[in-house]
Amino acid sequence: MNAIISASELASELAGERPPVLLDVRWQLSVAKAGGAPAFDGRAEYAAGHLPGAVYVDLDTELAGHAGPGEGRHPLPELSAFGVAMRSAGVSANRDVVVYDGGQGWAAARAWWLLRWTGHPSVRVLDGGLAAWDGPLETATPTPTPEPGTFDPAPGATGLLDADAAAALARSGLLLDARAAERYRGDVEPIDRVGGHIPGAVSAPTTENVGDDGRFRPAAELAERFKSLGANGDPGQVGVYCGSGVSAAHEILALAVAGIDARLYVGSWSQWSADETRPVATGPDPQ
Repeated sequence: MNAIISASELASELAGERPPVLLDVRWQLSVAKAGGAPAFDGRAEYAAGHLPGAVYVDLDTELAGHAGPGEGRHPLPELSAFGVAMRSAGVSANRDVVVYDGGQGWAAARAWWLLRWTGHPSVRVLDGGLAAWDGPLETATPTPTPEPGTFDPAPGATGLLDADAAAALARSGLLLDARAAERYRGDVEPIDRVGGHIPGAVSAPTTENVGDDGRFRPAAELAERFKSLGANGDPGQVGVYCGSGVSAAHEILALAVAGIDARLYVGSWSQWSADETRPVATGPDPQ
């Protein structure tokens, strides 16, 4: 099963007898406006125009749990709440799902990773997101309301890293840091307590996995990139983290396109850097 789908392929499948369930997961990491209002409102973007039949899913409340002390900004959601959200959106294990966002791909990848990790067998991300779609849009909430799905999430036995496992993988395998290079080096840190990276982690900005149009680079090109960073094909030897477990999911999606399995450190730098007992490396080198 491919991890991504092109806009033309999606249009063809939507015209078929059993179209996939569409999830709209538009989201941006942004600072709140004065008064506490969000600088980006994904639900308003959805209302202004979305793929026909798509259901909006909110990343902060449905694809993440409450950010308690020491958990990072986007911890895993409670499985029961995640299951309710997915079933309400019409998700069932026996029906294909396609996820998209505004084009950056991070939020869609988070939904893709969560569904795959909890056992859904057929989830793809629209390559290039809404920006790649040249078909019609609708502004109304899907009518009739999607028939409730039957998906029952069950977490996978592998695919997840905690802080200790991430630290160990940085020494024994390959831990990729998906953030911008300047944050990895510690030159700037606009969000978290301190800048830098997990000792031993390798800088691999997720923005370098896509072209100027926001679509993924060819699989062979991605495979070569990750090979040059140290991915040698050994199972279980690649992990990824970012700021809070969102853009890292996009890197894991890119790795999947390249045919490489990887694990996600969900807490990521927001969790690691909040713990003053954890070591911090700075500069361009892993150590």
